[in-house]
Amino acid sequence: MSDEKSLGDDLNDMLGDAKEGVRKAAQKAEEFGQEAKEKAREFAEEAKEKSKEFTEDAKEVLGDGKNVAIIAHLTLIGWIIALIMNNNNKNEFASFYIRQVLGIMLVAIIVSWIPIIGWFAGILCFVLWIMSLVSAIGGEMKTVFLLGDQFQEWFKSI
Repeated sequence: MSDEKSLGDDLNDMLGDAKEGVRKAAQKAEEFGQEAKEKAREFAEEAKEKSKEFTEDAKEVLGDGKNVAIIAHLTLIGWIIALIMNNNNKNEFASFYIRQVLGIMLVAIIVSWIPIIGWFAGILCFVLWIMSLVSAIGGEMKTVFLLGDQFQEWFKSI
């Protein structure tokens, strides 16, 4: 009987140890959970701060019409992107160059259908595009010669 009692005591001790181990594990899990919550809260705060910084930087870049004007000069896709960017936040400088580049592109497309003369006109359009890009980079609103003023008038709704 003493062996049975001793075996029962041993089982009770083991159960007590197991319960103590489960309690400690639960306590550790709770501490880990609290630590994870704190880390997540810190991460969320940092993400909010970085998001605000990014938003401010984006507003600064988009608010400066010079960047949008330069983008308008970079292929037809660049022009479309600049048009969309400018529609969200109108800037006169960007609008000016969006109209100039649209005019240059349309003239280039139209004159490309004329044999021989189209080649020379295409070269002229390329020169106009370069001059427009240089003016946009320089931050100056200069119309391209010949048709620049007409581009501004024709496409004033842009």
